[in-house]
Amino acid sequence: MKNGDRAWFATLAVLAGYVWLRDRTWWGTAEDVLPILTALPLFVWLGHPWRLRSDQPFQLGTIHLVVAAGLLVVGAVFDLCLPGAAAWCLALWAWASRRCESADLHRIRRLLPLALLAFPWVTLDLQPVGWWFRLSSAITVANLFSALDFSVTRTGVELLVQGLPISVDAACSGLKALQSLLIAGAVLTFVMKGTHRSYWINLLLLFPLAWISNTCRILAICIAAMTWGSNFAMGAFHAWGGLAVLVFMFGLCWAILRVQQVASTTSSQS
Repeated sequence: MKNGDRAWFATLAVLAGYVWLRDRTWWGTAEDVLPILTALPLFVWLGHPWRLRSDQPFQLGTIHLVVAAGLLVVGAVFDLCLPGAAAWCLALWAWASRRCESADLHRIRRLLPLALLAFPWVTLDLQPVGWWFRLSSAITVANLFSALDFSVTRTGVELLVQGLPISVDAACSGLKALQSLLIAGAVLTFVMKGTHRSYWINLLLLFPLAWISNTCRILAICIAAMTWGSNFAMGAFHAWGGLAVLVFMFGLCWAILRVQQVASTTSSQS
């Protein structure tokens, strides 16, 4: 490793610190913060081995650096986290594309979405998505109860099920859990499908899978409230819901990827 590599790692560390600390409103509970902080170590671990080219001097991709600088300016002007996160990933790729062995670049490129998820842009920038998560989940839950012949009325995200008022409030948007769900799903997808052509499609499937998992959580809370009362549903049951939805999402993602693996094996043997 050359001195230029060490200096660039230090630059990346400073840039990461800037993106993380620019807006600290995402610093909440441990279950919200820790998955984000573990994404980069997972990225480095899954990207192993990081074999550097010994036959070339230290150099960086100029075009990538120019675009990264532009994204940093956009993020600062519009007070957004995603451009800064994308700038960090481009700065990393500006180094990796010139310094890592060609055989490793395919693996590193496919891991870049995990590096992007190491920054809290989902929580900070996607508040409108949180609203649509709440509204669409409320509509879905209302329709499910209505199909089961329950008495249901809905006004926005406010439900009245069998006379019991249920509010799909901001805590039920799943926005803070969404980034954890995407990180867990991205890791599992890379481990199980990282070398397949369907990898990128499966990554895109993580968003609807996260919505399904969060909607199931809201449905479970509603059932608990009608069965054991609102105090129970909004107490420990609600608090543990975030972990439950993460486990459910992980299991659902694994099942879909496993079915694809079995189908692929069966197709190749026939």
